[in-house]
Amino acid sequence: MNLDKFKIAMQYAMPKHAISRLVGKLAAAQAGALTTQLIKLFIKQYKINMREALYEDPAHYKTFNEFFTRPLKPGIRPLAEDEHIVAHPVDGAISQLGDVVDGQIIQAKGHDYSLQTLLGGKEEDVSPFLGGKFACIYLAPKDYHRIHMPVDGVLKRMIYVPGDLFSVNPLTAQNVPNLFARNERVVAIFDTAMGPLAMVLVGATIVASIETIWAGTVTPPAGKDVFSWDYPESGTNAVHLKKGEEMGRFKLGSTVILAWGANEADFLEGELPETTTRMGAPFAQKVSA
Repeated sequence: MNLDKFKIAMQYAMPKHAISRLVGKLAAAQAGALTTQLIKLFIKQYKINMREALYEDPAHYKTFNEFFTRPLKPGIRPLAEDEHIVAHPVDGAISQLGDVVDGQIIQAKGHDYSLQTLLGGKEEDVSPFLGGKFACIYLAPKDYHRIHMPVDGVLKRMIYVPGDLFSVNPLTAQNVPNLFARNERVVAIFDTAMGPLAMVLVGATIVASIETIWAGTVTPPAGKDVFSWDYPESGTNAVHLKKGEEMGRFKLGSTVILAWGANEADFLEGELPETTTRMGAPFAQKVSA
């Protein structure tokens, strides 16, 4: 067995949820000098540019989670403010992007999966996106891990889908079928000026939690049930977010998948798999009416 096959086999075998819960507790612990030393080692290992961080000193962060979800300095990620431009929601790298064909989207070469399954299984949730576009962006450990709005949006529905916690790195994406549709995830569906927009925050091994700015850490009761919450367009419970505003974050890294409907927006030239992304930079352009 070669090394790659061994890594994949180990992911199937190991208790991913138990390991993730343990790592989550450690990442949330205030361990003083030990936490600071761990952060310094992480910065060195992944060559993290702390000059971009609002707080550059590793000792500023009381927990590893605080460091991992660190804010950036104001203005360090210029926002594409043109209302016709869809901005990148995160720092990362494009895994795949393209058309939603027959309800399927591309995971990796030779691996497609169901958008309906990804969004939680209801036909009413997937129908607006059939024939539209999708993009999958992978956040590596070195990346900034807050997730921002690519366009102005009003939250319509949030869906929690329980699942596994495979790693979402490129090796796993190429070898584990239906990876993103089998992992735990949180789906947020927005109404926008270009129609419905889905943002899927995918969990992964040692991802301690997924948070949204309106619900905090999304942790429904353990089990196999899909949970969903509907939100009003107005009133005290309405969630209106502007382009560039934070909508969620990962405690430890993962993947964000976007989907929008047919004839809403096309990707800009040069946006291709393996392209590095920077939050706020131009990603797609709205289709003219």
